[in-house]
Amino acid sequence: MEMEVSDVMATMGGQPVLILKEGTQRTRGSEARRTNIMVARIIAETLRTTLGPKGMDKMLVDSLGDVTITNDGVTILKEMDIEHPVGKMIVEIAKTQESEVGDGTTTAVVLAGELLKRAEELLDQEVHATLIARGYRMAAEKAREILNEMAHEISPDDAEMLKKVAIMAMTGKGAEKAKEHLASIVVEAVQRVRENSVVDRDLIKIEKKAGGGIEDTQLVNGIVLDKEKVHAGMPRSVKDAKIALLKTALEVKKTEVDAKINITAPDQLQAFMDEEERMLRSMVEKIKASGANVVLCQKGIDDLAQHFLAKEGIFAVRRVKQSDIKKLAKATGAKIVSSLENLSSSDLGYAGVVEEVKIGDDEMVFVRECRDPKAVTILVRGGTEHVVNEAERAIEDAIGVVTAAIRAGKVVAGAGAPEVEVARKLREYAVTVGGREQLAIEAFADAIEAIPRALAENAGLDPIDVLVELRKAHEKSPDYGYDVTTGELKDTFKAGLITPVNVKTQAISSASEVAVMILRIDDIIAAGKLEKEQEGEKPEMPSMPEF
Repeated sequence: MEMEVSDVMATMGGQPVLILKEGTQRTRGSEARRTNIMVARIIAETLRTTLGPKGMDKMLVDSLGDVTITNDGVTILKEMDIEHPVGKMIVEIAKTQESEVGDGTTTAVVLAGELLKRAEELLDQEVHATLIARGYRMAAEKAREILNEMAHEISPDDAEMLKKVAIMAMTGKGAEKAKEHLASIVVEAVQRVRENSVVDRDLIKIEKKAGGGIEDTQLVNGIVLDKEKVHAGMPRSVKDAKIALLKTALEVKKTEVDAKINITAPDQLQAFMDEEERMLRSMVEKIKASGANVVLCQKGIDDLAQHFLAKEGIFAVRRVKQSDIKKLAKATGAKIVSSLENLSSSDLGYAGVVEEVKIGDDEMVFVRECRDPKAVTILVRGGTEHVVNEAERAIEDAIGVVTAAIRAGKVVAGAGAPEVEVARKLREYAVTVGGREQLAIEAFADAIEAIPRALAENAGLDPIDVLVELRKAHEKSPDYGYDVTTGELKDTFKAGLITPVNVKTQAISSASEVAVMILRIDDIIAAGKLEKEQEGEKPEMPSMPEF
């Protein structure tokens, strides 16, 4: 309900008392709750059609006309530029899911929307929001417990199982046609940078270049730089490369304070230039004396220094990003040097070959054939920029789930199996709880079954028939799912349709927590927008997202 005058001011002894700033809007009670639920449901419905191997894509066009074509949940939500505050909370679910486990963003958002839809039905039956929230918390805790019980152990060294996890994450994405090839690359990359059960995803660099096809994507045991050598006279390729990583510029330093140099005779100018040349030559001599034949510099390299390096046959690249310098240190074993005075042969890294390669229209520098590299690069190829971008998103999801599987050490069957099992066990649990919370737990069970229902709908199957078959099959085994690509009910764990258990537990945690938070809001107080106040217009509530 819209705010009345009495919300803004009260009267005391006949004198008006201003409570809220003029132009403030306020919505309270059931109307506030219904508005919030509606926003969450609209966003969930928008993503619902992208779910699963048969999910559709969205084309998103930004204000500059740039186009993104994807079915990756978090990308869609970021590109949609949602205004409503509840919409922003839903976007946070997807971001958390992406950063924690790398996949399941659409599942988490669809589940949040469905939980709120079921809660609205209970609110209509006069069940209090606090009781629904308590029931949802109990159900979420029990659901995580059920998932961990039905999960199967996985070894970090089991490359075959990890590959199946990666394939599952890429199924339904634009890069699906090359999923076997990409999954092998992802698993090898993760195993290269893994230390026990810890995987730093930042050590897997993804470099994109349009051209060729997705199947031309390759793993480089080293680092690829979107740079070129600084001088044409330098060798194009260096074998048995001894690499110096410099944080310092190969340039003559300017004075720290403002200074003037008064030159009164031509020979003084010549002496000044000769001294600059001597300093640059000295820098190159120090590099040569260390035994380095490749220099990768974070800062600039003077034109004259480039010339001296080329004469010595040293390959050099300048203005390499700091993040890449760190990855190069991990890949080559080199130490990052911030002063040439300290450069010695022990600081140098090794690569079998450092070469400049023409990829498409651009030159790129490959540092490859490193000994036991702890940082690697996946060079993503594809027919167009849009294809490359979607392939990159699929690879990032695959890296995320393989990392999550290694961290959790457990996987569950996919294709709707975990959701149906959780719903079945939650209904049994609800009976033991009793009270009005029982209704909320049963609503949670109905909401989680929206995931297999959406998988079936997106594949053109009858969702009711699929759910009935799944429920019947789960009387025998918790691993039965519906493979929508073949239209068959099967033991999806044995069929290799598997996903890390923490992808599911994180989705349930995020979705239930946000649903509870939204349910507990019964008052929205929105400050008037400054520009509208100045223009004398009535301020509006944050606008609903438009689709």
